[in-house]
Amino acid sequence: MIPAKFDYVRPSSVEEAVTALQQGGDDAKILAGGQSLLPVLRLRLAAPSVIIDLGGIAELRGVREDGDRIVVGAMTPHHDVMRSDLVKQHVALLAQATETVADPQVRHRGTLGGSLAHADPAGDLGAVALALDAEFVIAGASGRRTVPASEFFVDYFTTAIGEGEVLVEIRFPRYTGWKTHYEKFNRTAQAWSMVAVAAALKVDGGAISQARVGLTNMGATPLRATGVEQALVGQPANADTVRAAAERATEGTAAPSDADAAADYREHLARVLTGRAVLAAAG
Repeated sequence: MIPAKFDYVRPSSVEEAVTALQQGGDDAKILAGGQSLLPVLRLRLAAPSVIIDLGGIAELRGVREDGDRIVVGAMTPHHDVMRSDLVKQHVALLAQATETVADPQVRHRGTLGGSLAHADPAGDLGAVALALDAEFVIAGASGRRTVPASEFFVDYFTTAIGEGEVLVEIRFPRYTGWKTHYEKFNRTAQAWSMVAVAAALKVDGGAISQARVGLTNMGATPLRATGVEQALVGQPANADTVRAAAERATEGTAAPSDADAAADYREHLARVLTGRAVLAAAG
């Protein structure tokens, strides 16, 4: 199907993008990688009056160091994220999860910021950002503000990005030397996650001193498995500890039922995958 008619704007700066959004009003849509927006346009599930393409803003691309943070521009393609030496060294969990996103074509076109702003609870990268306490820098008419991941994901397909605002970059603390793993379950290769688990552990002297676990597709937003984290910290990094902790994976979740899986099956998957992810991370 052919999309409905729309105007096209390609700003060269964040400020120009914010101005275009304000002028476009409620009918304006942002184009990042386009891997979520273009199918919706073709099906005419959305008919914006103007599309604002962020592809011409050089500031929004690339990975860099900034003090104790690894900063990823919102328009950085998945392929560049997973190939970045900075990401692989200091935020390995992000690289591992990004490798599971769709297929090579999508990873070359899709962007980290576009995926996170889309906020699909089945998307792979939201749980990683949440587990790693990422920060989101958002630009608007009144300047820039920073939102922690714990406040960024508001509801199903809804984030803290307000009207007339643009996601500029995502800032990750360094997790150098942490042990990480992303465990994903789907019905077919390259499909959305039925359930997935992002695990990051700091192991000292055979014991788990810090743990971070994020859940994909176990609610309307990505979730932290805080019960699992609490059960792991201070315990030996062995199979018995992990299995006991994984039983708490569904605490505070609201698993959906859909054509792929019923809620109780997703809860079962969450416990199993949490055990696998943490065991793999712990080695």
